[in-house]
Amino acid sequence: MKRSQLLDHFSADAAASLVYGEPHQTPDGATVITAARVTASGPDGSEVSATPLGVMVIRGEQAKWVAAVDANRIALVGVLTGLLSAVIASLAVLRRPPWPDLRRGGTPRGGN
Repeated sequence: MKRSQLLDHFSADAAASLVYGEPHQTPDGATVITAARVTASGPDGSEVSATPLGVMVIRGEQAKWVAAVDANRIALVGVLTGLLSAVIASLAVLRRPPWPDLRRGGTPRGGN
């Protein structure tokens, strides 16, 4: 699609619109229709970006939605989860180290 065709799909009020591609027929008889979210930004709306959402696969009388996978978002969640677990583990070690407290006299906790 050309930029002018993408902009035709926008309503005057909407900042983001759903855009559906033309139906494609596969050799096995399925019809595939792509879907994307198109956003316009910039002072005059000249910057157009599209984010794929997925495809609708139609075989006979059944339709199935197949969502697009955003690998960048999955990677970001993995990195943030690892960072959070490292911070929590570091705080746990700093607040109460796993080794015995040698500054106090006597036996370690739980000992006789």
